[in-house]
Amino acid sequence: MTEGAGLISSVTSPPVSDRGDGSPERDDDLHGLNDAQLLDIFKTMYTIRRFEVTMERAHLAGDLYGPFHSSMGQEAIPAGVCAALRTDDVVTSTHRGHGHAIAKGAELGPICAELWGRATGYCGGKGGSMHIVSTEHGFIGQSPIIGGSGLLATGAALSFDLTGDPRVAVAFMGDGAVGQGVFHETLNLAAIWRLPAVFVVENNGYAHSFRADQMQLNPDIASRAEGYGMPGVVVDGIDVFSVYAAAEAAVARARAGDGPTLIEAKCYRWRGHNLGDAEHLYRERQEVEEARGDDPLQRFRQAVSRRLEPAALAGVEAAVDKEIDDAARFAAESPSADPRTALEGSY
Repeated sequence: MTEGAGLISSVTSPPVSDRGDGSPERDDDLHGLNDAQLLDIFKTMYTIRRFEVTMERAHLAGDLYGPFHSSMGQEAIPAGVCAALRTDDVVTSTHRGHGHAIAKGAELGPICAELWGRATGYCGGKGGSMHIVSTEHGFIGQSPIIGGSGLLATGAALSFDLTGDPRVAVAFMGDGAVGQGVFHETLNLAAIWRLPAVFVVENNGYAHSFRADQMQLNPDIASRAEGYGMPGVVVDGIDVFSVYAAAEAAVARARAGDGPTLIEAKCYRWRGHNLGDAEHLYRERQEVEEARGDDPLQRFRQAVSRRLEPAALAGVEAAVDKEIDDAARFAAESPSADPRTALEGSY
């Protein structure tokens, strides 16, 4: 990552070599991650994917209440960013935030229960898909207000700065947040006070049903960092190692007292804005199918082919499958939220 205010840089994957049979193979250093860390990253990505597939089915079966916003296809971003964080660092998110909660360590059972409106959910079944909070895991707020996650993270970063607490706050948001005034206000405030914050924009090409290039002519959101005197970085959001490298540098910069960084992770969401969205009205089926062909999980498998045996990855998948099934069963068997508790926890 390029250091210094107003400079935009790009983080790429480890170098690609040729094995001699025409198929590419990445350099084996993988940004210094050891085998256990690689398996943890794969587990995070696979858990997010499997969780959302399971919850989609539950939603279509009528078991979930309210809208469901899938982040399918974007798994590399929360996995890469959160792999660079400490357990006591904090994360905020927006309405497409299940993956962020999972990547930060939130437990699957209470997440499922929350989506199902059960009393055993993280918010007692009253928050649903868009209001998951698990402070014990550093997942301090999921706001459905566009750009609201940046405000929450900036407040957390300010508290760390005032108390001398060497923690970092990360805000995940979509490209639509850039059109909100709060986005610019929080970046400016974090910059001038040199707060330990990292802003991660998941630019999946669409803000609801509008293409990003219909809403802004500048193709790189990260270039807006120049106006606030902070580094801006563009990464390939399909490649977890590119995301990790950018996040690791940004988190280290924030923790050292050098201020915030804006990371733009370019990606693609495989689903519409939510499961009830008529996505066929604003994007072509061929576009979606081509994007699905560039799968972040498959990218990972290719990158680690010289380091991890297929059996090791299969073992992770089997364990996660069981965890997801157990979590869904826990949610289904939990009592529904009691309407009499609706106002409890309100301030």
